[in-house]
Parts: sequence; C-alpha cells; structure tokens
Amino acid sequence: MKNTVSIVKQKLVSKYLEADTSYTQTKSPDINILLNRIKVNKKNESRKKLYFSAAASTGLIIFGLIIF
Repeated sequence: MKNTVSIVKQKLVSKYLEADTSYTQTKSPDINILLNRIKVNKKNESRKKLYFSAAASTGLIIFGLIIF
C-alpha cells in the first residue's frame, strides 16, 4: 500500500518538475491575417444584423396581420 502511494506521489511531483518547452517558442502574428479576420468578422456581423432585422420585421408584419 505504501509503495503505490509513493508511486502516485512521484508521478504527481514529476508533472511539475518537467521543463515545459512549448513556451520558449515565440510566434509572431501576421498583420494581414489579423486584418482579414477583422474584415470577415465585420461582414458576418452585418449579415447577422440584417437577418435579425428582416426576421423581426417579418414577425411584426405577421403578428399585425393575425391581430387585425
């Protein structure tokens, strides 16, 4: 029983003692990719606003026809 506890403890401690090499690599962002992503996000956002406005207008028209 004591042996399994020590093995588990060693495994837990070894996780924190290992050197993490993934943080040493620096990645420089490409400005064109970021600007294109912003353009695509703006385009998608304007489409969503247009679709929402069309759906809300259609809903109001249908609601008005049902009531009157």
